[in-house]
Amino acid sequence: MTTPNKHCTVRLDRGKYDRLVALASARGCTPSDLLRAAVENFLASDHLLSASQRRIARNSEFQQLALDIIIREQFPEYRDRIIAETDKRLEQYHGA
Repeated sequence: MTTPNKHCTVRLDRGKYDRLVALASARGCTPSDLLRAAVENFLASDHLLSASQRRIARNSEFQQLALDIIIREQFPEYRDRIIAETDKRLEQYHGA
């Protein structure tokens, strides 16, 4: 006989475990019920993180493109200097 649910073991430090038990007791459910709800909420929000990351990437690309166009058209004499400074800062702050 198989069950539709799978067993999973989770280890928590004592403080988190005590808080989980207290919260479950206050809500009239089991700690397992709270953990299942937490996992469900996490999995449901996974696509939101991806959508948020896509928005950030799109905004970043838009800003870079807009600045590049503005610099090329209005301040072409500064473009090489800006790129050189960008490379310098990239190495200084990010080691790349």
